Amino acid sequence: MAQLHLYDWLVVAAYAALTLVLGLVFRKRASASTEQYFLSGRSLPWWVLGTSMVATTFAADTPLAVTGFIREHGIWYNWFGWHYVLSQMLAVFLFSRFWRRAEVLTDNELIEKRYSGKPAAFLRGFKAGYFALLYNFIVLGWVLKGMGTVAEAVLGIDPQVAVIGGAALALSYALLAGFWGVVVTDVIQFGLAMTGSITVSVLAVRHVGGVAELKQRLVESPLFTENTLAFIPGGGLGMESDFFKFLVFVSLMWWASHNADGGGYLIQRMAAARDERHARAATLWFVVANNAVRYWPWITVALVSMVMWPTMPAGKGEEAAYPLVMLKVLGPGLLGMVLVSFFAAFMSTIDTHLNWGASYLVNDLYHRFIKPDATEKQLVVVAKLCVLGMMICAVIVAYFLSSIGKAWLFVWAMGAGIGPVLILRWFWWRINAWSEIAALGSSVLLAVGFEVAAAIQSGADYRLFATPVRVGAMVLGTHHKALILVPVTIAVWLAVTLLTRPVDNLRLASFYAKVRPGGFWGPVAQANPEVVCDGFRWSRLLVWLLGSLGVYGLIFGLGRLVLGGGWTALPLFGLGAVGLIAVVWEFRREDQASPTNS
Repeated sequence: MAQLHLYDWLVVAAYAALTLVLGLVFRKRASASTEQYFLSGRSLPWWVLGTSMVATTFAADTPLAVTGFIREHGIWYNWFGWHYVLSQMLAVFLFSRFWRRAEVLTDNELIEKRYSGKPAAFLRGFKAGYFALLYNFIVLGWVLKGMGTVAEAVLGIDPQVAVIGGAALALSYALLAGFWGVVVTDVIQFGLAMTGSITVSVLAVRHVGGVAELKQRLVESPLFTENTLAFIPGGGLGMESDFFKFLVFVSLMWWASHNADGGGYLIQRMAAARDERHARAATLWFVVANNAVRYWPWITVALVSMVMWPTMPAGKGEEAAYPLVMLKVLGPGLLGMVLVSFFAAFMSTIDTHLNWGASYLVNDLYHRFIKPDATEKQLVVVAKLCVLGMMICAVIVAYFLSSIGKAWLFVWAMGAGIGPVLILRWFWWRINAWSEIAALGSSVLLAVGFEVAAAIQSGADYRLFATPVRVGAMVLGTHHKALILVPVTIAVWLAVTLLTRPVDNLRLASFYAKVRPGGFWGPVAQANPEVVCDGFRWSRLLVWLLGSLGVYGLIFGLGRLVLGGGWTALPLFGLGAVGLIAVVWEFRREDQASPTNS
């Protein structure tokens, strides 16, 4: 157990006090209406929203999961996150403007603006409950588990006690401040979290003698493989090779997931922007900071852990290596600062998911189906009750999770295959509510089916989301499951789409006129020739590709520098510059074509 000095406790106490004060400051403003409580009145600037997006995806669990990935597979396995650059860049050029134009409180509200009839109403209610409860409980559970793991490793506190204590503070803040408090403190929390992770990284590398010494000692570690330091793995095209897994990540997973057109809490921020320009700029800042900036401090600490702890102490999983490095390299004062940075990252994600989940339960279930005539004051009260209930359930889920990284993989599997529907609903008039129902239903059934099969095979040894499925002598990895999940799900929803009725013409025309997406709208476009669309253009897809390559150039250019690559980083930074120029050119062209951009 670490001995915190007085300075450490003062830092922790100052952060807790600041959090509660900010909650009280924003309490009155957040309680004015549901639009204030969930979207801050659609008045936020790009830099606040973009930073909030990054802070939300950076929680106490994230460096732990990255550490586990690298110790088991190598740097290249971060493509499980880096492949999202492709879908996130699509959001920059297409979906950020669409969500802002739609003027919805939640992304589920779009369902009844795009589709019609009872299937649309059912889908809206089902998705609200599914993501606010099942999906959200798993995410909140692994974030709580991550905080508990850090507290146990660094302070020797029982992880369940730490989970309950952290949940109580996060809950008090989420109840008071609403979305106003979430986004404003996210800016502070992101700064603290990045400062903490960079501090740990620098001191950890220094502890083992510098980058050159680290790389030499890594080769001697029993955990080292030929792909440990690889950005793109080798190993041939065999289905068990690392390179084959990489190909599945970059060719299949980025467009197949439920985040293909933005993702729920990112969409919430796009909808809260002042206008389309701010939504677009916020999303771009998120793509760069989320992927190119935040990963490398965690990666270096994970590599150091392979040298310091090639074999983990008894009873500790691979993910606990990160807090063990913290405990080893941080001195008095710094330990308190880094603990605060972890708690800041924890708070930003917890509060976001509580607020986002409550927006679904209130706007898409309670107000839509239970009490349509509820006043704004009543809706805010219900929102706070939902926040309380979700946190209690998340604490229970955290108790049963055994692996954060494996839970990440399960959540992806639950939405595998729905991505094409979410993209095409903006561009193809024929997509209907049954398309989404079929896609989501088949993904969930298959993902749960894999878990049931694992439980049956392992019996009493089964661990939630951490026990693999076996087919003969072969263990089904995420890449194998993706090759089953995605084609099956696509086949199901495509067949259902073509066998069911289209959305009624009035609903399609209303959506088309409001969002102006462009694409394959056939009879709708012919019936509404006055609508000028500015969404889908082939030239915009070229800029999307250049922008994506530019972000990858920044990611791996920074990686080369961090790992001592020197001048070899220059071509990668050059690629990043080309991507940036293409993006700026497209932004200027858009603004000239549409000066108001609103």
